Amino acid sequence: MSVAKKEYKRVTVKSLIEMKQNGEKISMLTSYDYSMAKIVDAAKVDVILVGDSASNVIAGHETTLPITLDQMIYHASSVVRAAKRALVVVDIPFGSYQSDSKEALRSAIRIMKESGGHAVKVEGGEEIKDSVKRIIDAGIPVMGHLGLTPQSIYKFGTYTVRAKEEAEAKQLKSDAKMLEKLGCFGLVLEKIPAELAKQVAESVSIPVIGIGAGNGVDGQVLVVHDLLGMTHEFNPRFLRRYMNLYEEMSSAISQYVDDVKSRDFPNEEEQY
Repeated sequence: MSVAKKEYKRVTVKSLIEMKQNGEKISMLTSYDYSMAKIVDAAKVDVILVGDSASNVIAGHETTLPITLDQMIYHASSVVRAAKRALVVVDIPFGSYQSDSKEALRSAIRIMKESGGHAVKVEGGEEIKDSVKRIIDAGIPVMGHLGLTPQSIYKFGTYTVRAKEEAEAKQLKSDAKMLEKLGCFGLVLEKIPAELAKQVAESVSIPVIGIGAGNGVDGQVLVVHDLLGMTHEFNPRFLRRYMNLYEEMSSAISQYVDDVKSRDFPNEEEQY
């Protein structure tokens, strides 16, 4: 059944709550720079995530761990300058919030003041409760992230589906309720069984955004480079590629090289 969409000139935390209440699915994509964010925003994506996945797709690192707070602020400030409609959520990077709630607040404040972002996102449940509470108590909107949490990849040892076992599924449900109670405005569930994700989404009043978490949640998020097919070696089951820009860009660049070598470019009309 299609749901009539309310037009939002500017998406806010309140807008996302309304979307969930009205049964309207929420669209979320990553962006890390001005040019891409401008395109994503113009397409009316509801939420732009300045993800620490920039560590992978922009910097070429194997994991999200190396990216720094300064680098996240740089990427986020570029995105904020482009976003006229979307809510901009910024990942607090690994090592900037886990061990000390005061440091967590300092990191969140720096992101909000220096980038102009609208909210922050953190990974984890019970173990980061104090950090989440301190940030929210300071008036900064927080989005949680449970399931596969890439910042903990060396703890897990694999990127496989999480919470398939009863004990971990029970803990995830408990963490989701706790994050809601602390005041998180939304939650990302990554790479968990679809039925579990559906149960979580139905058990909380805040929007639940999935990536590899099935269709029973309140919205979806993908890495924009994956969606556009700019990456080609990453092929998880949950990814739908809407373009194959890797091949198209490679072909265009190869043609440019050929045209330069053959002296076809620039031609008479392309010079002064």
